[in-house]
Amino acid sequence: MTSTDTRPVAEPTAEEAAALDQLYADFAAAHMAPLWTQRAGLMPETPQPAAVPMLWRWSTLYPLAARSGELVPVGRGGERRAIALANPGLPGTAYATPTLWAAIQYLGPREEAPAHRHTQTAFRFVVEGEGVWTNVAGDPVAMRRGDLLLTPGMHFHEHHNTTDHPMAWVDGLDIPLVRQLDAGFFEFGPDQLATRETPAASRNERLWAHPGLRPIGAPRTPSSPLMAYRWEHTDAALTAQLELEREGHPGVVSPGHAAIRFSNPATGGDALSTIRCEMHRLAPGARSATTRVAGSAVWQVFSGSGVVTVGTQRYEVATGDLFAVPSWAPVTITTDEGLDAFRFSDDPVFEALGLARSTIEKAVDEEQAVDEEQAEKHA
Repeated sequence: MTSTDTRPVAEPTAEEAAALDQLYADFAAAHMAPLWTQRAGLMPETPQPAAVPMLWRWSTLYPLAARSGELVPVGRGGERRAIALANPGLPGTAYATPTLWAAIQYLGPREEAPAHRHTQTAFRFVVEGEGVWTNVAGDPVAMRRGDLLLTPGMHFHEHHNTTDHPMAWVDGLDIPLVRQLDAGFFEFGPDQLATRETPAASRNERLWAHPGLRPIGAPRTPSSPLMAYRWEHTDAALTAQLELEREGHPGVVSPGHAAIRFSNPATGGDALSTIRCEMHRLAPGARSATTRVAGSAVWQVFSGSGVVTVGTQRYEVATGDLFAVPSWAPVTITTDEGLDAFRFSDDPVFEALGLARSTIEKAVDEEQAVDEEQAEKHA
């Protein structure tokens, strides 16, 4: 019988009800569960995420991280002074979304975070500061404002601060995804830094950071062999998109909204195998289209300010603030002064599994919305 079947259902007799109760008890004893009692929860009409929209303000995060810098040492065991962003819809976890882990990491003056490696894919995004180098597989990579730094899975990595001032950045990893798949491995590395060199450009940049030019002798890797995506290149690409729009040429995502995706120069695919990384720029006065995506994302405002609407939640955001977007939650960004924002998501996973889906809703400005509401009232 289907949900559209309108035929009357006879009430079970006392004997039938007792037999049915015994059947369910026997199911439970055998560690079985009948689909007909769970279908709606297992296969909803649209995603019903446990994660909720959430905002973490940089003005709160940074002082707390600084306090931890005074009280919590960096060393073996804890390994990193990283404080995760815990979504209140996922109690008992330290996850920003069901597939993404995000944290603020704080490294004090002259501190070193020891080497280790793990299955989980990771990146660092720098909102402010410089002077820290991350050594990835022994290759020293400078960390500077606006840079995206990659640490693909099972690459030994370590950090060291060469300055007399602290530095903080955002870490993003696929820890929840790897945990759900029971695929995690972890290894400690040497206690001593692999190198104390501080070159302006790492070896991977010297080999791979030449637009449109692929080194023939370099092997293909699952994740990007380029470990550093520099802000000057990101900024130039976003600036050019908006300039071309003003000149009447295509390239922007929507009016006043430029965006780039960080890609693997060897394949053209995503820079990381399980995490998509993007940078978005909204020109002053711009409003993004309202989008829904199957899969979750975390955004961080890099510069500027604006208003973000995620589902029914409305946030006024500024530099450094982070917000989580659960699966299929509509998200819209508006700005008066202009805004740059970094986005990372689980999109590559959903695409690889054939689960990707997205919609773009028609933009309606506030004045038009009010007019339509008044028309409906008088209809």
